[in-house]
Amino acid sequence: MELNSIDLKKYSRQLILKNIGVAGQKKIFESKILIIGAGGLGCPLMLYLSYSGVGNLGIVDHDKIEISNLSRQVLFTKKDLGKLKVSVSKKFIKKINKKINVKINIKTYAKKINKENIHDIAKNYDFICDGTDNFKSRLLINDYCVKNKKVLISSAISKYDGQVFNFDFREEGPCLRCFMPKAPLGNQNCESEGIMSTLAGIAGSLQANEVIKSILKIGKPLNGEIMIFNALNLNFRKVRLKKNINCKNHFNA
Repeated sequence: MELNSIDLKKYSRQLILKNIGVAGQKKIFESKILIIGAGGLGCPLMLYLSYSGVGNLGIVDHDKIEISNLSRQVLFTKKDLGKLKVSVSKKFIKKINKKINVKINIKTYAKKINKENIHDIAKNYDFICDGTDNFKSRLLINDYCVKNKKVLISSAISKYDGQVFNFDFREEGPCLRCFMPKAPLGNQNCESEGIMSTLAGIAGSLQANEVIKSILKIGKPLNGEIMIFNALNLNFRKVRLKKNINCKNHFNA
């Protein structure tokens, strides 16, 4: 894909960076990113990915917009209440790109991800971004990415705390199930535990940053590490994860 005059103007601040340039911007254009979950994490994630020039986005979410979403899900407004998140997200992203005549291909899936449909949805994407709000879905997405050697970039938030993971399963290494073999009991999400609104923006932006680094193979991605941070004291720390030989994804591998 060649950059036209509009592309050169829009992405000029990225193009002058020595690790990006025209070649790097082409890689971003050609990347295929699937975002599972169009909520508090998915909204800033897809916003920054589209602004960065990602050319192919898939968005998965079965939910409709509720008034409680409007405090942190930044693509939606009151007029969107009752509409599908994927439909409103696609319209928003298309609109901001159309204004400057930049093309972006967006495919939406108004479905709840499950064991039966995940392969058909995710098979054509290189990078899978997990923005779901429950452990069952997270483990399902993790297992699929391990099996199919996808890059999984995941984020999670609760109360005042956030986490960002990056697993490149094209290489050997740990997975989410290595330290969380099973989903914990109970329905732990922002509805039951609460969430500081700004935390979603921080975590989603960090997740988008990991995606761009992974596409370009620059910097030091959080491959096999977890970034843990707290929004109240702004403490950030990284923890190296270890491959668990008893993990079902690695046992006898």
